[in-house]
Amino acid sequence: MSTHIAAAPGEIAPVVLFPGDPLRAKWIAENFLDDARLYSEVRGMLGFTGTWNGHRVSVQGSGMGQPSMAIYANELFDSYDVQTIVRVGSCGALTEKLKVRDIIIANGASTDSGINRVRFHGLDYAPVADFSLLRAAVEASESLELRSAVHVGQLFSSDQFYSTRPELTAPFVEHGILGVEMEAAGLYTLAAYYGRRALAICTVSDHIVTGEETTAKEREQTFGDMIEIALRAATT
Repeated sequence: MSTHIAAAPGEIAPVVLFPGDPLRAKWIAENFLDDARLYSEVRGMLGFTGTWNGHRVSVQGSGMGQPSMAIYANELFDSYDVQTIVRVGSCGALTEKLKVRDIIIANGASTDSGINRVRFHGLDYAPVADFSLLRAAVEASESLELRSAVHVGQLFSSDQFYSTRPELTAPFVEHGILGVEMEAAGLYTLAAYYGRRALAICTVSDHIVTGEETTAKEREQTFGDMIEIALRAATT
């Protein structure tokens, strides 16, 4: 039983969907999983296990930012032997090539966080997605009739939601970064360390360039296309 999840052995599936918002975890469990059962509500960070198309799947809230995400990812990998984590989150679009509600399947993630600098003694590390998951997600997106456009590219995992230096993202956009969020780089690094599979799939919830945004309720309950892609990819 881990410190922050506190689920009993066997309560968490080998495959986990990983939203930041615990209420999105609840919505996913109620609308996509059969026979979903709550296994954790420690600190309000909800976790559920059920089945999807006969596959046992869990969904666990991670909180916001790499420090919070890392607590839950470490415990899932280390204490519960989880093999696959797919982040299903929201992000801000950094380019007009994307629209609100578009989906980014992240092949890699850059970051301004100091976490990896500490881990790698000041050297740069390139956190990337598991290729089998990436390929499965792209194939799933091509097979589904989606309301949203899907893009494959890099995310920028920022330590600050309210950035004091927004101009610093410009060079990243010039080098192909599509969106900004707060967790993917750390998740990819931890998956590599544990030898497990990880992928981040994010729906554009707000647009940094145009100012368009979704509501909190929409971010919680209306990103179903992303969840369908994630479930198909994670259980392939």
